[in-house]
This record gives sequence, structure tokens and C-alpha cells, in this order.
Amino acid sequence: MSPQLLDNLRIASQETLITPRQLKEQLPLSDAAAAVVSKGRQDIQNILDRKDHRMMVVVGPCSIHDVDAAMEYAQRLKELAAKVDDTLLLVMRVYFEKPRTTVGWKGLINDPYLDDSFKIQDGLGIGRKLLMDVSEMGLPTSTEALDPISPQYMQDLISWSAIGARTTESQTHREMASGLSSAVGFKNGTDGGLEIAIHAIQSSSKPHRFLGINGQGQVAIIETAGNPYGHVVLRGGNGKPNYDSVSVSMCERELLQAGVTPNIMVDCSHANSNKNHELQPLVIDNVANQIAEGNSSIIGIMVESHLHEGNQKAGPDMAYGVSITDKCIGWETTEKSLMDMRDKIKGALAERNKNQ
Repeated sequence: MSPQLLDNLRIASQETLITPRQLKEQLPLSDAAAAVVSKGRQDIQNILDRKDHRMMVVVGPCSIHDVDAAMEYAQRLKELAAKVDDTLLLVMRVYFEKPRTTVGWKGLINDPYLDDSFKIQDGLGIGRKLLMDVSEMGLPTSTEALDPISPQYMQDLISWSAIGARTTESQTHREMASGLSSAVGFKNGTDGGLEIAIHAIQSSSKPHRFLGINGQGQVAIIETAGNPYGHVVLRGGNGKPNYDSVSVSMCERELLQAGVTPNIMVDCSHANSNKNHELQPLVIDNVANQIAEGNSSIIGIMVESHLHEGNQKAGPDMAYGVSITDKCIGWETTEKSLMDMRDKIKGALAERNKNQ
């Protein structure tokens, strides 16, 4: 049997992709954007190190599918950030990749035109340009690190990264996280258990060696230094929430027993809101109450928010500013919830780090 009959039997086609260096040369990072990314990363690290008393809020659309709506959202968020900056560090959620249990739209990078044309090279350019524009506006950005190759194209514009519940257990993603330039939040497993997230934090804090690509797009042996800024993200699981004070206390105990700093972020959506976007403000308020009452481990929250509430199916007649993946709260609810949180926890946060 000839060798050519053994390889790529189920590969329909292959296309050579632009290299990370080429994309960065086409869309170079401006000094202004670089300064925002650097400051965002340092602010987040200072929060995790308890050198900054504020709380991090990762907020924005479940996924980005419309650049114009994303930029309008960013402008509103920038204005809100200035109002709450003494208490909350707002980081815009700019998610381009969507993990799927079975099938479905995989995000702007994979299918930027929402028509199954999968113009990935276009998606990389559109995504990088959006991150640049948001950064130049003055907002730090966050994303989910899903594909182990895409960070070479985007990570220089990211201030905070997430590893999702479906991939926290993946050794590939733990290795990748060990080399990311930003702090990384690991979500607990879909079953609600903490063990895999704790193991992920421990693993990603250590150096690793693995196969990847370099800036020239060549397959390379990547050696990392380890990421000291991994932390857990509570997102609930098995239909049950885990943001309440008892669950947070149990998480603190498990982290301490594992020798991990008890830095906890609460995801206000997913199982913590029973996948009902209208419950997200109640989760935000509950977390605010815990901090006001003396909690010292919660360092941030995640909120799925868009210009308008709810979600819709992708199609030719989509409404502007409405999610096409998970349901989101609308802008007015977002603004009120975060302003209320700021007012409720401002005094407690100012005092919290004095007692650390």
C-alpha cells in the first residue's frame, strides 16, 4: 500500500494561514493600545496580590458577532468605568471562540460572516482590529483562551484570560495557560466540582514544554516559565449555583488546603443564574453583600451583558445589539447593577486590604 493512502483520509482541504508575525505587521499594536493592555494586566495582578483594593469585573457580550455593536458597547462601558474606577476595574469581555457540546456557531474567528464560510483568516484580522480599537479607547480586554494556536495572534492585546469549564481539565490548556502573558481564571468543572480547577491552577503555575507554533507560524517546542496568576472562577454546575457564602467558604478552604492563594471570581451567569439572564443582577447583589459583610477572597465577577437583553438565533434579520449565543442582561440593567455594587462595597473594599 502506498503511503499517500494512509495520511489525511478524512481531511477535505488544507489552507495555509497567515503567520502571527504577518498579522501583527498588518495590524500593529499602537503605543496607546499597548499602554492600556500593560496597565490592565498590572492592575489585575495588583488586585490578585492585594496591592489594589478594587474588584475586577469582566463584563460584556457572551460572544462578539457584530463589530459595530461591540464598539458601541465598549464606548458605554468606558463611560461607566470612569464612574466606578475607585472601586471596580471594568474589563470588557471580548470573546471570539465558542466551545460547543455538539455543533453550532464557533465564534467570530472561525466563522466571521455567520454563513458557514469559515473565513478564519478574515476572522483573525477582524478580531485583532476590534481588540486594538477597544484598547485604544482605554478599556482592558478579556477573552476565553480556547484554541491553543490563536493566542499567538491575539494575546498581546489581552489583559485577562479565561479557561472554560469544558477545557480546564485539558492538559493542553493548562500548558497553554502556563505561558500566557495575562492572568488566567479557571472555571470549575461542569459538574460543579473544584478539584480540576485547583489542579489546573497548580499545573499552570509550573514550567511546561509542549508543541506549538512560534511567531513565524512554524511548529516549535514551546517552553514556558509558569503563570503565577491563575485563580478559580465559580460558575456553578449540575444545575446548582456555587456563589453563596457557604460555597465560597468551602472553596476558600479547598484552595488553602491545596496551597493555592484563595482568589475567587464569581461567574454570575451559567449555572449560577440557572441560565436565566434575569437572575444575574441577584447574583451580583449577593456577591456585593458578601463583600460588604467582610468577605476577603472574592476578587472579581463575570457578567454576560449586551446592549439589549436576551438572545436570538443567527440569521438575516437579526436585531442589533442582541446576543446570538447565551442570553445577556441589557445595558440599563448592567449599569444599574454595577453602580449599585460600587456603592455597596466601596467602603468595605477600601478597608479590606488593610487587614490582609
